[in-house]
Amino acid sequence: MNKYPTSLENLIECFSKLPSVGKKTAERYALYAFFHMDEVDLIDFSNALLSIKKDIHICPSCGNMTEDSLCNICSDASRNHKQVLVVETIKDLITIERVNEFRGIYHVLNGAISFSKGIGINDLNIESLTEKIKNKEIEELILATNATIEGETTARYLYELYRTYDVKITRIAHGLPVGSDLSYADEMTILKAFEGRREY
Repeated sequence: MNKYPTSLENLIECFSKLPSVGKKTAERYALYAFFHMDEVDLIDFSNALLSIKKDIHICPSCGNMTEDSLCNICSDASRNHKQVLVVETIKDLITIERVNEFRGIYHVLNGAISFSKGIGINDLNIESLTEKIKNKEIEELILATNATIEGETTARYLYELYRTYDVKITRIAHGLPVGSDLSYADEMTILKAFEGRREY
């Protein structure tokens, strides 16, 4: 016999699918929803969850999230579309945007090469980036993958892939500790990393 009614057990199971949420935390979330959230709150919560799947899609140009045909960065004519910053994840993009210094555009790889995880170059989002470089739409490509083995491997691969094209390729300086994730860096560290970027 279940400890809780089936509907509550189902909610606990749903919460436990979230990253870093164990059974006890999921149980606490579910009980909070039952005892402290009224019907309007629960409807808003469920609608918000449905909306992220229904209304948000990936920008075909850069790989960012958007509710429009292009993301707000790619569609911004005031930004330098000749300067492209390559990041591993959308979370990295958001982290850099919060610094409010970079005025180019981005390209999100959706990961990094990882032999241990079976992630190869074909699993990354590089097709549209390659097209832009071939069409000479980019003057500077800034590689901002993380300071990890996977990030460095990916940066080196992209450099080798594009070095024969007419594009300046730079790598952000890593005031970031080796093995660190860009999304956890503070604003000053990110700013210094940009200022100290070097040509590959």
